[in-house]
Amino acid sequence: MGRLKVLSGADVCRILESRGFEQVRQKGSHVIMQRSVGNSSITVPVPLHKELKGGTLQSIIRQSKLPRELFEA
Repeated sequence: MGRLKVLSGADVCRILESRGFEQVRQKGSHVIMQRSVGNSSITVPVPLHKELKGGTLQSIIRQSKLPRELFEA
């Protein structure tokens, strides 16, 4: 496992959109991204901050079920 990149919320949204997620709503500084999988859906909240903290980024990766390599430097 490599180091995670320093990413902004907008960067993470672009990565998620390239993998089939779409923005369903926004409340304040948080965007809700969602992707349908079979009969269910995966929902991931993304804060639109300039830099996401490591724990926040790890949580987004875990919730999205995407490979960590997409977010590594």
